Amino acid sequence: MSLESIMTDFLGNYFFSGYTVFNTIIYGIILVIAIFGIIKLFEHYNINPTDLIFPLIPFVFLGSGVRALVDNGIYPYNWALITPGIYFIVGGTAIATLLFSIYLQRWKNIDFKYTIFFVGIIIAAINLINIHQLNLIVIVQILIVCGVFMGMFIISGKFWPLFTINSFNGKINLSIISAHLLDASTTFIAVDYYGYFEQHVLPSSIYNITGTAITMFPLKIIVISLGLYLIDRHIDDEIIAGALKLAIFILGFAPGVRNFLSLAMGTAFNR
Repeated sequence: MSLESIMTDFLGNYFFSGYTVFNTIIYGIILVIAIFGIIKLFEHYNINPTDLIFPLIPFVFLGSGVRALVDNGIYPYNWALITPGIYFIVGGTAIATLLFSIYLQRWKNIDFKYTIFFVGIIIAAINLINIHQLNLIVIVQILIVCGVFMGMFIISGKFWPLFTINSFNGKINLSIISAHLLDASTTFIAVDYYGYFEQHVLPSSIYNITGTAITMFPLKIIVISLGLYLIDRHIDDEIIAGALKLAIFILGFAPGVRNFLSLAMGTAFNR
């Protein structure tokens, strides 16, 4: 057996056959290394990473849209179009766009955030036009569930400074928790009402114990709220804090959008 076939079998068995404890740990290590590198990049250019949360949304739709189209059989199922390959490609594209936008800002005085956003819109639009059919009932169900929980946090912001809409930091935190509530809503609707199953290790274990994916909500709320509280309370470096918040946002919003699109297209998102 050749080295190439051994590597192919290894990657296929341990990284492209669903989530396991092993590859979840490896992905976590890669994420930590990536965050460290991104922090250094932001420090070099003196950029607060939270400024990129909204400009990067089209890139999230790009990656999540590709994955949804793979789920639907429109795009082929291969390494470059599934996790983690799609994250590397989209992440690399986003970083390249960031560097180009910084250069353009210095050359033409165009705000780098606008450049990132519009480049992302163009790329994502080319991809999303391949989505031809959506289940409006599923869309309404997800939006209602997500909207109810988001409303609770908007109201709580009047009493809890962590999520107040009266400050920039509170709005960022509210955006982050909303991203994870979208992810929880799509998982809950898909698993409890459409017969899908949770593929990630920890949520899947909790679901197997309780028998319902509604447990995603308390899990997300507790973990994300605690994480945001600790960041705001104990990390004074704005770039490090911002990089962590940006990563947490993407980790919630990307799977949420992917699941939303895949389920609305009437396809499984657990392949």
